[in-house]
Amino acid sequence: MFKDGKLWIGQAQNETKDRVCIIPKMANRHGLISGATGTGKTITLKVMAESFSDLGVPVFLADVKGDLASMCQPGVNTEDMQKRIVKFGLEGFEYHPYPTCIWDVLGEGGHPLRTTISGMGPLLLASLLELNETQSDILSIVFKIADDSGLLLLDLKDLRLMLEYVGQNSQEFSLRYGNIAKQSIGAISRSLITLEQQGGDKFFGEPELDIRDWMRTDYTGRGYINVLHCIKLINSPKLYATFLLWMMSELFEELPEAGDLEKPKMVFFFDEAHLLFANANKALLQKIEQVVKLIRSKGIGIYFITQTPSDVPDEILGQLGNKVQHALRAYTPADQKAVRAAAKSFRENPAFSTEEKITQLGTGEALISFLDEDGRPSIVEYCKVLPPQSRMGSIEDTERHTCLLQDGLGPKYDTSLDRESAYEVLTAQFEEAAEQKRLEEEEKIRQKEELERQKAEEKERREREREEEKQRREQERLQRELERKAEKEERERRKKTAAFEKGINSAITSIGREVGRSLFRGILGSLKKK
Repeated sequence: MFKDGKLWIGQAQNETKDRVCIIPKMANRHGLISGATGTGKTITLKVMAESFSDLGVPVFLADVKGDLASMCQPGVNTEDMQKRIVKFGLEGFEYHPYPTCIWDVLGEGGHPLRTTISGMGPLLLASLLELNETQSDILSIVFKIADDSGLLLLDLKDLRLMLEYVGQNSQEFSLRYGNIAKQSIGAISRSLITLEQQGGDKFFGEPELDIRDWMRTDYTGRGYINVLHCIKLINSPKLYATFLLWMMSELFEELPEAGDLEKPKMVFFFDEAHLLFANANKALLQKIEQVVKLIRSKGIGIYFITQTPSDVPDEILGQLGNKVQHALRAYTPADQKAVRAAAKSFRENPAFSTEEKITQLGTGEALISFLDEDGRPSIVEYCKVLPPQSRMGSIEDTERHTCLLQDGLGPKYDTSLDRESAYEVLTAQFEEAAEQKRLEEEEKIRQKEELERQKAEEKERREREREEEKQRREQERLQRELERKAEKEERERRKKTAAFEKGINSAITSIGREVGRSLFRGILGSLKKK
């Protein structure tokens, strides 16, 4: 409750029943709400969020159980609430709704909440994908190549195709950017499939969240309470944690320096805060620590909500000045150690033992220490937390739908965009390369067919020539045979002719001789033939 210029959170259970309040100008010194399950952390969170909203400070909080979106509805006047109101002496206490905007990374229970792959950056994305050091370096190289090539990485399909492109050209890129192992490219691609199955494909894309849309006030001047609906998202703890880290980084990068303000520009409540630090590598923890230390100068207050303070690294825990400690259980030695550590983080109150009181707190009771006007932690007080003014519990689907219509952000975020980015550019290049390859293959086939045709024609020509040569030779042979036969016949004819002529000549000679002889005798004789 915002009263007398302060955020009234609880009432000390001492003789004077002092109000325990957060001073607005100290609210961006960050804080911690811790305690075992069922001890009242959610009520404390709602009371603080309502108080900041009344102060005119926008709030972000994660709804992991589905009971925070009901802040858009007024509280219900029950008998138990009446007793608490009377007990606290809350004069003028009224139930009323708060300006609420509901978001959902998966786009189911609220406006879709998206960022781009480029906006997330290689460091957080490597953590989200649980990559080793070598794979993280390769991912950074892929981002660098995309930036140098003017390729936008907006969603998972952009990154998936970019990885394929780098893998196909790894030898060429290695000369400029360093060794790029295809095995690492394959490992990153497999991690993307796991992320997509967890809903990462819905988180990455456009329109990207404009952080200024979280820093709004309604017409009465109250700050909007931005509720992240994450009942399903919390089942993917790595995606949930990475989203919260991205938000802190986004605020740190986008907001200008503001110095010490009279009140914060915005306050973030990070529920299940242990997930932010679980399995985070050294580089990521250093970045978180840096953001937590420096973001207060941007006018942002961060409040972590977890079961024990030991869930938060000491370097960050030391930055949390406003603390609300609900009950812790000390059933085991480890639990007892956690209780002692939590007690030592407070400035001791001589009226009671902090360590003993932590284990004795009832539901809705807490040990509280906020920073005073000079930024010093106040003495810890045993308090009862005020009741919220909005409704407790979940809301109906019709109430959720009405809330989404009233915040005015639906037209901006509810419809996804898919403008030209790395996927479209690389797809066009791949298609062009495929078409070029197809044409080259067709040309090779044409050339091969032409060569085969030429070879076939050459073979046919040679066979034809061989056949013609064979026929010519056969003709020549036949001609020679004919000539030899003719010569033979001519010789035989000549031989016969010669024999005949010889016979004739012989006969003629013989006849001539005989005739001559006969004539001679006749002339010498009686000149008569015998």
